[in-house]
Amino acid sequence: MNQYIKAIILGIFLSLSYGLSAQPFTMQDSLRGSITAERAWWDLNHYHLSLEVIIEDKYIHGNNQITYKVLDSKQVMQIDLQRPLKITKVTQNGKLLKWESKENAHFITLQEKQIIGEMNTITVFYEGNPRAAARAPWDGGFSWKKDANDNDFVATSCQGLGASVWWPCKDHMYDEVDSLLLSVEVPMHLSDVSNGRLRSVNFNKQKKTKTYNWAVTNPINNYGVNLNIGDYVHWEENYKGEKGGLDVSYWVLKDNESKARKHFQEVPRMLASFEHWFGPYPFYEDGFKLVEAPYLGMEHQSSVTYGNRFRNGYLGTDLSGTGWGLKFDFIIVHESGHEWFANNITHRDMADMWIHEGFTNYSESIFLDYHFGKEAGQEYVRGLRKNIEHLKPLIGPRDVNYQGYPGDVYYKGANILNTLRTIVNDDEIWRGLLRGMNEKFYHQTINSSDLEAYIQSYLKLDLQGFFDQYLRQAEMPILEYFHRDGELFYRWNNTISEFDMPVDIKYEDGNSLRIFPVVNWESIKVPDTAFEVDPNYLIATFKSAQ
Repeated sequence: MNQYIKAIILGIFLSLSYGLSAQPFTMQDSLRGSITAERAWWDLNHYHLSLEVIIEDKYIHGNNQITYKVLDSKQVMQIDLQRPLKITKVTQNGKLLKWESKENAHFITLQEKQIIGEMNTITVFYEGNPRAAARAPWDGGFSWKKDANDNDFVATSCQGLGASVWWPCKDHMYDEVDSLLLSVEVPMHLSDVSNGRLRSVNFNKQKKTKTYNWAVTNPINNYGVNLNIGDYVHWEENYKGEKGGLDVSYWVLKDNESKARKHFQEVPRMLASFEHWFGPYPFYEDGFKLVEAPYLGMEHQSSVTYGNRFRNGYLGTDLSGTGWGLKFDFIIVHESGHEWFANNITHRDMADMWIHEGFTNYSESIFLDYHFGKEAGQEYVRGLRKNIEHLKPLIGPRDVNYQGYPGDVYYKGANILNTLRTIVNDDEIWRGLLRGMNEKFYHQTINSSDLEAYIQSYLKLDLQGFFDQYLRQAEMPILEYFHRDGELFYRWNNTISEFDMPVDIKYEDGNSLRIFPVVNWESIKVPDTAFEVDPNYLIATFKSAQ
């Protein structure tokens, strides 16, 4: 069957199967979101992305040299680049290649036979006025801004929208490039800050420009690549971490240096807490940068962007309503948490966004736990429940460019993890699990099912009903109960039949016990007195009249 017809059928099927409230899927969503035949036969090895940013015209032009390993002898390669940008030519070994475009997917026909195991390179040239960000970072693209001194302040953001909004690439999460060189030409009076380490700066006095060459030696997902252009000042420090010295650098607009030097002392505190709970920072070779940007912030790998106005909380507010959210800078902590969950462990499909956002939202609780104690962290994460809607499952449709994931991937995701920690009831085992998954899936792309299987294996618990309920259903579990003749009767309601999560309850006299509800009524002999359910379980309770 023709690849494009298959994409249309898949889009229609997924739209219907996910319900009337879901976003409609198009052929383009399927071409972006699935591992097409034109993607599957080659494996990314290296990008050298080179571009000039002509700020006065909001225009870019350049090329991407794409080095890949041949996995199967095919001749057509899919490269993604979003309009209004356009490909001007494609070459391989000096030969011009032809391509056919289907909206933002471009199918390049290679002339030379592709031999399994060989490493080859194509170069894609492109230009145009890239999409301007409407509401960065959520609706991304290029942010063309000015600083307080009327200097240009420019940055990219593209999560969900896709890196192909500003450069040609294999724009799917499953295949991360092994290494990257990013060369960005900017006006002489400005600087570019991108991922990895600065290898060199080349000056072009005639054009009054300079080119910054940044090298990334670790695998990196496409949306994690960024550029930031501004009138920057920077300084460095060396953090003594679990793998030795970590080079940490800070880049801010010149007017903000004084307050940033004081406020960014949060970074070593963040690194201490996350290395304790999650394991070593995953990209020692590329260093860690915190870079001021003209929008709120984003988890660009080794180049975390920051725009929280040097205030604690989320732009000065506490998302939990508990007061604990004002004890840390939300953007520094949250976006840096993504270095472990999103950049180290990366979802293969947009359907599993909860891996990125649930664990990273939970990292805020872990930061508080490390610095202020366990109850502080748990009180904070419980406070986030007021933001949960319970309208959609956390896991969405696969093989499409799905951007309709619910906000619950953040707050419900974090509370699911806090619930699981409560079930485990052993913080050393819990810490071992979090560190273990960052070691097991080090620099890998995974599906939710991979993570679920690892958690069950590590904890030696059957949690499939737990995951199916909390990740694949929208409804909140309800613990239904009543007392009769010295017995407590209880069962799960509003759940799938396989849901069998234990719950800890505490009586007024201080005694506590763990009960094991299922969907059918069970009972246990207990005092006929009031009790409280451990508040760290993400459930509702209902006292039945029976």
